[in-house]
Amino acid sequence: MIVLDNVSKSFDGGQSYALCDVSLTIEEGETFVLLGSSGSGKTTILRLISRLIEPTAGQITLDGRDLNDCGVIELRRNMGYVFQGIGLFPHMTVGQNVAIGLRLIGWPLPKREARARELLDLVGLESDAYFAHFPNELSGGQQQRVAVARALATDPDYLLMDEPFGALDALTRETLQKEVLRLKASLGKTIVFVTHDILEAFILGDRIGVCNKGRLDQVGTRRELLKTPKTDFVRALLARPLEQLETFQDLK
Repeated sequence: MIVLDNVSKSFDGGQSYALCDVSLTIEEGETFVLLGSSGSGKTTILRLISRLIEPTAGQITLDGRDLNDCGVIELRRNMGYVFQGIGLFPHMTVGQNVAIGLRLIGWPLPKREARARELLDLVGLESDAYFAHFPNELSGGQQQRVAVARALATDPDYLLMDEPFGALDALTRETLQKEVLRLKASLGKTIVFVTHDILEAFILGDRIGVCNKGRLDQVGTRRELLKTPKTDFVRALLARPLEQLETFQDLK
């Protein structure tokens, strides 16, 4: 479980705040989606959770421990991160990219390669076919699958995903959304997923946090956001044709 307690973040010594007084609990095993436009604070929350940046005020706890008490190596092993720009190393093969985290924590080569092959198969890339390829030989969707496999390599409890499908075409994006749902069902990870796309948030999220100008306007299920928006911003955000959204079973 991840808990943010009155967390704020300023990058200019308190003259302005990218995040202001955010309190949030992310439950074990859920997919929690941070939804908002550029500059709303959603990626700042993700970076704070992963300790890529430190809060200006407030406290973040992970499974009851202050995040500052968690060693960096321990934290990196316990959190897989899928970046917006994919971020594969172009000079490394697919197998080497997937296994990079395992190399850093000292796994021997045979064990690393076996784990990388296992994960490539898990994300739908046949390991015998793709293990020795380089990233530039793959499509965007295939590269993103490799990035997900790399994030899962150390078997983390938490998977952090920062707009991972934003640059992909609609068909590939839909395919990978289904892949995330499949992986969640089979692996039971806690997932924190950042997106600006409302439909993607509704497809993936058990709960959704709506970010607006550095604040968290509302947290709730799809039904709660649609039926009882708590702020004018949330109401306006969802004031669009809802035919697609209302195809979800729990909204009928």
